[in-house]
Amino acid sequence: MVIIDSDVLLIELRYPRDVRCPTNTQFLKGVRGSAPAIAIYTLMEVLGQLSFNLSADKLARWEIWLQRCHNLTILWPNSAGLDARILFAREVYQQPLARMEANRMAFMDALVLQLAEDAPAAQAFITWNARHFRDKTHLPVLTPAEYLDLR
Repeated sequence: MVIIDSDVLLIELRYPRDVRCPTNTQFLKGVRGSAPAIAIYTLMEVLGQLSFNLSADKLARWEIWLQRCHNLTILWPNSAGLDARILFAREVYQQPLARMEANRMAFMDALVLQLAEDAPAAQAFITWNARHFRDKTHLPVLTPAEYLDLR
């Protein structure tokens, strides 16, 4: 399974004139059959960006035009045996802060990368901002173009 970053989805959904859009679309079509994944934080970031230009009704139907259309699996934090306070402290404070201290990265990037690494079937993290993630994870970090070149 590949984990997809928000920039890939935003180019597809919001920036069709971006020069990377044809490659981006080819990548998304190519991985659709292998059930790619996004972090819940990625989903919320994408929906937040798109909320400025979508009706409330369309935004509420995201499962149809986003999740089903791209065959996306949504990655959630593992909450097994944890109460809400402990889960929140671990997922939204302790783990991201430790990653930011060790790797100098943005908060949202730290959140997303943690969920990507926690996914047992994760094979690669795909983003157009590969330089923000390389050498900060054990996962291969590729742009959509690099991923397509390997296939």
